Amino acid sequence: MGVVVGGDDADTKLAFQELARAELSGLYALARRLGDRDPEDLVQECLLRAYRSFGTLRHSRAGGGWLRTILVNLFRDRLRRKARTPREVAMEDVEEFSLYRMIAEEDPLPYSDSLHLDFLTAFDEDDMHRVLMGLAVHYRAPLVLRYMEGFDTKEIAAMLDAPLGTILARLHRGRKLFEREMWTYATSRGLLQDPVGAGEPS
Repeated sequence: MGVVVGGDDADTKLAFQELARAELSGLYALARRLGDRDPEDLVQECLLRAYRSFGTLRHSRAGGGWLRTILVNLFRDRLRRKARTPREVAMEDVEEFSLYRMIAEEDPLPYSDSLHLDFLTAFDEDDMHRVLMGLAVHYRAPLVLRYMEGFDTKEIAAMLDAPLGTILARLHRGRKLFEREMWTYATSRGLLQDPVGAGEPS
């Protein structure tokens, strides 16, 4: 059983400080993955709002998800203030692309015994972040929340205040776009070039 949050002001303040300290790095990582222009400010605003409503948190073990939900809601509100309608990508623009097939057909790492795995390991954390940032936010946010943060699609729809069908479509298109951007990034940055002589038979 989780601990019910409550008690006197000192206990509440201490409990919130412990929660914030434990979740701070994860909140900052989420803000960066979502692509907020000022992730530190977004996290700070999240913590301020969370502290004001800390009494609504019933169990401490739910604190991490609760904080992430607040952060995503704030991020969504910031996007709405920009008042721009997102441009959807037509399915025919991405449906034909298959990263798995492209890697197999192009064979960019001819001396690899585990081609697809080696393709993925060519990307470091900064590379993956750049690829993510290349996606429009209405595709990036659902991908981040589903595959990096572990929220289910119904939770994501509620957090982003979008119909479930819209979120499902954006996840599907977002995955296709992400795969295509990974291939484009890898080939344009030379990530698939083997070191000279590496793996060549003697």
